[in-house]
Amino acid sequence: MRITGFLLGLLLLIVPEVLRVYYIMPFPGSQEDVATDLRQVDLAYWLHHNVWWLRLLGLALVVGPALHYLRNGGWLKRIGVLLPLALAATVFYLFNFKFMADKMFLPVEHKVMAAVTKDSGGANDLVIAVERNGEARAYPIELIGYHHQVLDTIGGEAVMVTYCTVCRTGRAYSPVVNGQAETFRLVGMDHFNAMFEDSRTGSWWRQATGECIAGPLKGQALPEVSSTQLTRAKFARLHPQGLVLQPDPAFAKAYEGLKEYDEGTMVSSLEGRDTASWQPKSWVVGVVHNGMARAYDWNELRDRGGIRDTLGGIEIQLIAPPRSSNFLVWGKLSAPVPFLEDSTVREIVSVLDNWYAPFIFPVGDSSQVVIGSPIPAYQEYWHSWRTFHPNTTRYEKTP
Repeated sequence: MRITGFLLGLLLLIVPEVLRVYYIMPFPGSQEDVATDLRQVDLAYWLHHNVWWLRLLGLALVVGPALHYLRNGGWLKRIGVLLPLALAATVFYLFNFKFMADKMFLPVEHKVMAAVTKDSGGANDLVIAVERNGEARAYPIELIGYHHQVLDTIGGEAVMVTYCTVCRTGRAYSPVVNGQAETFRLVGMDHFNAMFEDSRTGSWWRQATGECIAGPLKGQALPEVSSTQLTRAKFARLHPQGLVLQPDPAFAKAYEGLKEYDEGTMVSSLEGRDTASWQPKSWVVGVVHNGMARAYDWNELRDRGGIRDTLGGIEIQLIAPPRSSNFLVWGKLSAPVPFLEDSTVREIVSVLDNWYAPFIFPVGDSSQVVIGSPIPAYQEYWHSWRTFHPNTTRYEKTP
């Protein structure tokens, strides 16, 4: 009986600790089965919130037999008790202080924003830019890619800027849940996508969609805040009064690990790029309009410089200037305006600089055009886009 109780207690001390982390971290096999991932997340969530009483039950089963054999057993029995206990202690330490997401990727300690004129970063570095109420701020991917999230106030509004390097997904959300400002911690991942836990209810939220997938708030979603991925140089030209997040000196070494992430040249099974098209880690530009989702191959977009398509009942244009990492997607509006006689046209031309041409849709003769309006678009890995947009189509070039 003592041995049976001792072994059962060890299982309760080891297995729940491993599974609650294994199912929400990128261990071999843990994120591969799309069909069962949500069930795994549910199990991990249950274990996460019930692990303490499992630990207490395990300890209750282990303590009695352990004391008996340590007092009355020979040296073989004592070793037979001490080694499993050491294993359990090691597992507890590793899966609570080493392998947990919020222990591996820490939040910003010193958030410093610099004017674009004093920004220390490279011109071609990629940023996630957010503009609210006339104020624009940029967050370099190689910084927030480590932290996964930055809470900020832009134009008087609370904004949570997020990035998942394993999915290459940059998103911004309003961190207001049921009317209350919320804070979040990185808890793990689902389908290789970063997952956050709110501080009030302990619910778990996907980074790529803002959807709550476990906990009391399951089914709710964080309101998305419009954001754009572009280079530091382009941000500075579009927003000369803008601010840019600067590196936190406390994490200089961590940032070095993402130094080649922007260009897709990292050697990493999780964050490296497939340079061929339509592979799991190939880059795509994903667009959703009127409930329809479509992915556009980054290689083709760069080769062609732009793609014109119809999605969700409107004509859209994608543009990626040559030798640039910038891209934009605009959708055609319905009402034509006089070309070069309308102040709106002149304003758009002056602000967008050399980007304006693809967003001018000619109507009949050159005296009239239709001006496009921006449509949210995201550059990310193909495996991520197709996972979180299961009904997506792929753009295929017409002959």
